[in-house]
Amino acid sequence: MMNVALQERNVYEDFDLEKDVLFFKIGAHGLVSFHGRNYNRKKRMTAEEIRELTGRNGYFQISSSCYINIGKIKNIASGTIYFGPVNSDGKQLPVNRRQQVVIEQLVTRKA
Repeated sequence: MMNVALQERNVYEDFDLEKDVLFFKIGAHGLVSFHGRNYNRKKRMTAEEIRELTGRNGYFQISSSCYINIGKIKNIASGTIYFGPVNSDGKQLPVNRRQQVVIEQLVTRKA
């Protein structure tokens, strides 16, 4: 029984950036905060790992330290990006009007 538990994927330790992460924020000293549907996880990363992370195609930079996963956006309205239903407690982030237009175009291309 213990072997089965060890073989199961633990999203808190080993997550897929495209499938699990809604957005991430880069903090001081290489500390990156990953935000998923049901979790927030911080991980210390090297400068090279952060360059690789921020260079991924599926992410869009909305502030100097915040990148969103374009494929996980459910709705964009009134300057807010929703990663779940609009009328829920799901994760959401504010964006300015210019960014909202660009993100809407990116989401439309992905669909």
